Amino acid sequence: MQKSPDAFRTISEVASELDVPQHVLRFWESKFSQIRPLKRGGGRRYYRPEDVDLLRGVRTLLYNDGYTIKGVQKVFREQGVKFVSETGKGTVDSSLAELAREAVRRSEQDEDNSDVSLDANARKVLKGLLEDLVNLKEEIDETLWEEEEDEE
Repeated sequence: MQKSPDAFRTISEVASELDVPQHVLRFWESKFSQIRPLKRGGGRRYYRPEDVDLLRGVRTLLYNDGYTIKGVQKVFREQGVKFVSETGKGTVDSSLAELAREAVRRSEQDEDNSDVSLDANARKVLKGLLEDLVNLKEEIDETLWEEEEDEE
């Protein structure tokens, strides 16, 4: 029996469909705050069709287009969730995708060049602070997401 295209999917179904291990999907959730499957009793994840499109877009950017995790995070920031979802659906114009890749590449080069004036200790401190901020943002996002679920 085939599920409806609008039906929710379990993590095992999504992992199978995208041909990635389940732990990779959980890892992506920790790296991309935009990926928020519904979580029910016992922490079971249920993915909506739009979640699957978003995951497919992340997979395409990482595995097919050669982006790094940091690069995909930048695509989310600069191009938005819709762009990543459309990438997953295969509906992004190739010239637009190339422009996005070029923008990410240039901004990564700018970041690499901006670190030159910092000594190793200052870079280490700043990276630690950034990691703390990212972790706090993820906790805030998760709390807000849980509150939204409770309101429903």
